[in-house]
Amino acid sequence: MNLLENKNILVAVTGSIAVYKTLELIRLYKKAGANVKVIMTSSSKKFISPLTFETISQNTILDDTNEDWSTDTINNHIAIGKWANLFVLAPATANTINKLSNGIADNILLQVALAYPGIKLLCPAANTNMMHNPLTKASLKMLKLCNFKMIDTTTKELACKDIGDGAMADVENIFHTSCQELLQDKYWKDRKVVLNGGGTIEKIDDIRYLSNFSSGKMANSLATALYYKGADVCLVTTKHTDNIPSEIHTIKVQSATEMLDFVNDAISIAKKGKLSSATLMDNSNIELIRKTPFFFGVAAVSDYTPKFPQNGKIKKDDIGDNWELSLKKNTDILSSIKKDEIITIGFKAEMDKSKAKENAQNMLVSKNIDAVCLNILDDKNNFGSDKNSIELFTQNSTKTNSWNNLDKLTLSLNILNQLAQEFHD
Repeated sequence: MNLLENKNILVAVTGSIAVYKTLELIRLYKKAGANVKVIMTSSSKKFISPLTFETISQNTILDDTNEDWSTDTINNHIAIGKWANLFVLAPATANTINKLSNGIADNILLQVALAYPGIKLLCPAANTNMMHNPLTKASLKMLKLCNFKMIDTTTKELACKDIGDGAMADVENIFHTSCQELLQDKYWKDRKVVLNGGGTIEKIDDIRYLSNFSSGKMANSLATALYYKGADVCLVTTKHTDNIPSEIHTIKVQSATEMLDFVNDAISIAKKGKLSSATLMDNSNIELIRKTPFFFGVAAVSDYTPKFPQNGKIKKDDIGDNWELSLKKNTDILSSIKKDEIITIGFKAEMDKSKAKENAQNMLVSKNIDAVCLNILDDKNNFGSDKNSIELFTQNSTKTNSWNNLDKLTLSLNILNQLAQEFHD
């Protein structure tokens, strides 16, 4: 998908061994449809040649030797900043970080950073002692107040063979943060959103359980799309979340009862809103942001749960040839949550096309929710697939919106755009 189509990203690289990671980052940007230009410092060329970056970005690099002020070019530190929708410094060495915080502009990268008025993503990379030096830490604190968004370093074995904090963040995390800066919108920005996902796990004994084929992919995609839109996201799920942005708050659960407890807690927190961030770039006071939160009930909750779950392992010899498992009706999360001061969106999977729409419309009333995303399962569209088809039903509209056979991230972004129109504040 061309997630970043027509977006211009300026990538600045400094003299760190982590510069090799930047090549993969640029590949991700290009794959998503973005236009990419690269600024190189003289020290960065000790690690990777300009030709390599020009080949990957498909654009001429900018450095201290080729700045051009002719009218038909943007290859100078003023014009290239005006061209860019986002400025990413990856990797940023301790030397560059400390110069930035003091307004020093003795190379073209620093000149662009000083002239660029928008948000700048800073991806530090340095030895642990250099990162934790009080001067560097003070510089990072200052930059956070000056339109720099930090992408925290990670702890691993560094190029110097020390094990510690200082490695540049994974490129996937940098990519996710870039998408958020480029795709966020006014409606979803700073809005608290809670989701549940995956199929619940209902214990029979310590090694057996009841569940379903839900993969959790739709919830993960929707959480990612919400993050890109600027929402403050909490995902309560039974499934793996390795492929979603690390800034999304995730809570791993198993049973429907456990899921309901955490969902209720997350909704209560969401209703309190969030504080705005302080910055030196404007005179706005810190204030409480209170936008109506959303809950997306994406999880496939097991309809029934064992009446008498057992500790340990039930022995086959104790069961005999036939096993009569006693079940009871499970917790209905969508029906149970408190729906005051929150917009609630349900997801419904159906296999019978003849009754699917009627059942979706009935769900709006029976569970007292604001909208339903109907998913009709078939051979091409089933649990675990990477694509999906959705028809959206709302309480306040006589018409529905539908999207067919789209990848789940694109589908999620379309759903969010439509919900913003349906439930505008």
